Amino acid sequence: MDSLIDLWPELWVAAGETLYIVGLTLFFGGIGGLLVGLGLYLTRAGSILENRPVFVVLNLLVNIVRPIPFIIFLAAAQPLARVVVGTGIGNAAIIFTISLAASFAMGRIVEQNLLTVTPGVIEAARSVGAGPIRIIFTVLLPEALGPLILGYTFIFVALVDMSAVAGYVGGGGLGNFALLYGYRQFNPVVTWAAVLLIIVLVQLVQFLGNWLARKAFRR
Repeated sequence: MDSLIDLWPELWVAAGETLYIVGLTLFFGGIGGLLVGLGLYLTRAGSILENRPVFVVLNLLVNIVRPIPFIIFLAAAQPLARVVVGTGIGNAAIIFTISLAASFAMGRIVEQNLLTVTPGVIEAARSVGAGPIRIIFTVLLPEALGPLILGYTFIFVALVDMSAVAGYVGGGGLGNFALLYGYRQFNPVVTWAAVLLIIVLVQLVQFLGNWLARKAFRR
């Protein structure tokens, strides 16, 4: 317990780094996932912007990236991270890599959520002359808002999981704290302190996500 007290400042710094990493990756990965998901939905057969070549390419990319274990994807994407953010290590590299992986994972979730929208609603909008942009922002996304909120809540938990391996590429966060000060120094108290903080963070976001989704479903 004394060792945990000594490491108390480092623990809160690590918690802040986790929030920083996950917050930015949720923002960038969330936008990327929304674009990928919309692309998959809009270009599929029978949709409002049907385009088979685009759909095939997007679908193939999602199917290739999603099954790759993140620790392997992290190593494989290091050269690309160096090109894009100028380094293959540190928080910048981990944020880029997680955002990239999350874009494809979230893209499939967004696509599946959009498919729950009743086709008749889309057809009704088209029959009154609504264009694709108007349909997306006034019909499609509002109708799928509840499932989308739950999807983004789910991906937040996955991002916390991904951020735990940041230490392998010189990043920070609670995962790195538990590995560095707990596991490697055979100190289970420190490890469990980090684990409990992660659990509290996930539960708070899960509660908020469920509450927002319920509000959206009641509209």
